[in-house]
Amino acid sequence: MSETEEQAGLRGLVVDWGGVLTGDLRAAVQAWAAADGIDLDAYVGIMRDWFGEPVGIEARLNPIHALERGEMSVPDFEARLAVALTERTGLPHEPEGLLTRMFERFEHAHDMSALVRRARHGGLRTALLSNSWGNDYPRDGWDEMFDAVVISGEVGMRKPEPRIYTHTLDLVGLPAAACVFVDDMPHNVAAAVGVGMVGVLHTSYEETRLELEALFGRALG
Repeated sequence: MSETEEQAGLRGLVVDWGGVLTGDLRAAVQAWAAADGIDLDAYVGIMRDWFGEPVGIEARLNPIHALERGEMSVPDFEARLAVALTERTGLPHEPEGLLTRMFERFEHAHDMSALVRRARHGGLRTALLSNSWGNDYPRDGWDEMFDAVVISGEVGMRKPEPRIYTHTLDLVGLPAAACVFVDDMPHNVAAAVGVGMVGVLHTSYEETRLELEALFGRALG
């Protein structure tokens, strides 16, 4: 198959939310920790323990995985996080609103959202595929941006499980080989490639725009 034919075969764009349609996650978490008086090293250590190996054997008791699938409520997760922080630091932490205050620090990436809108207006099928932490998403304008929206906690699946990618493909009505997936987490991109999609690791708007323009053979800026 020629390069032109390969480009013509790409007809779908699937994007992550946190870290792609928002600003840098690390900066947001750092700001949240500073404002809430949370020991950032302790928090990072807890997340490292809970996440475990990104592509390792699934553990049903992993609180992050349970939260992302909608199997654990936000208050329960916040309570476990507060206890874990107290155990590590010896300081009391108020659980109520921990995640809400974190997500308030997320900044909208207007340039990437505009790119997705241009892609859809240009005839590409578009979808959002996001692992949720029980958070309320800013959904204004999503009808204009996406043909399909897949939120992990609403479907009982999470990235990098292959089934959540195939579920998203079913909703957009395209085969895996016709879709590009953009995420800021390497293991999520690898999982998308594993089901046959074209993967793009997001590091900045400019780099992602250039790569998508090359893949789709059209201007998106």
